[in-house]
Amino acid sequence: MPRRGENIYKRKDGRWEGRLIAGRKPDGTARYRSVYGRSYSELKIKLQSAKSTIPKTKANDSTFSYYTQQWLQTVKLKCKQSTYNKYHNICKNHIVPILGEFKVQELSSDDISCFLSSKTQLAPKTLNDILCVIKMIYSYAVVCGCSGSLCMNTVSVRVPQKPMRVLSVQEQKKLTDYLLTDTDLYKLGTYLTLCTGVRIGELCALKRCNISFEDNTIHIGTTMQRVQTDDDTKKTEVMITEPKSRCSVRDIPVSGKLLELMCKYYSKLPNEAFLLSGSSERFVEPCMMRYHFANQIKTCGLASVKFHTLRHSFATRCIEAGIDIRTLSEILGHENVNITLNRYVHSSMEHKRESIEKLYSSLAYSP
Repeated sequence: MPRRGENIYKRKDGRWEGRLIAGRKPDGTARYRSVYGRSYSELKIKLQSAKSTIPKTKANDSTFSYYTQQWLQTVKLKCKQSTYNKYHNICKNHIVPILGEFKVQELSSDDISCFLSSKTQLAPKTLNDILCVIKMIYSYAVVCGCSGSLCMNTVSVRVPQKPMRVLSVQEQKKLTDYLLTDTDLYKLGTYLTLCTGVRIGELCALKRCNISFEDNTIHIGTTMQRVQTDDDTKKTEVMITEPKSRCSVRDIPVSGKLLELMCKYYSKLPNEAFLLSGSSERFVEPCMMRYHFANQIKTCGLASVKFHTLRHSFATRCIEAGIDIRTLSEILGHENVNITLNRYVHSSMEHKRESIEKLYSSLAYSP
């Protein structure tokens, strides 16, 4: 048995074996060396002697892969599993194979630019994500005492803003009519999203206990997603965790037709039953909900509509109805109103025309 706190074991042949870190691999993981002895005390002496022969690496001489590994271990304790998986994959597949052997203090902005240029086959959004991770690792290395002269502010990736798909009023009415005809739990889930703007992971994690018919509210406190695992027997698993951010925990008011349908379909469900399945033992994960939503959209004859389009459409309808940005931001679960304004508020041509008509009918433009 190993002594507590030591990497020392007694082998089946009677000898004692001790392991110590003799260096680091290119990806930053430890490279071990084994030492053997006929007794525990003899092995301890040999281990001390072996440790003294291993050259110590100065912090300033450490490679980028070393700090990448250390940074990953640090962020793993702070972020969600899905976020860590994203960071880990970026480091493993892109950063370490090319930048891993660079000394941090020797890394230049030209090296980063050349690295990004070699990845032109990737989408601009992916390149920007890679650059953000590089910046975080470099900042971590500097905090650890590695003095570098790299100015990361001079390196950037231009990410073109794609026009966000928003349902027109006519398209939304067409979809709503379909969802309210022969309604089932999947259709009701889509309609609920269209009326509240919840994210697909939040929708899939909703249970009967999250609905308050006394206050006419839906409490968003969890989200569902499929994430990678370290288990060799299964590569992914479905996890129900806290939402995207602290502000994502919220109560959303409901009324009208949605409240009527919620009372009809959800009021008699057990408290722990998932809304999309009606069962406490079975859930509907996001990929399955997207599958059913794609069939709904196909039946309606709508084009280029993704599930997240419902969230953008909800935000746009709220602005058109005169709801203030602060209220909308809290309903959507955003950390600040800038996210709401920049990403989720889309003015339709009809709304623009109405606004212009109001302007020209004002006193300033009156003859």
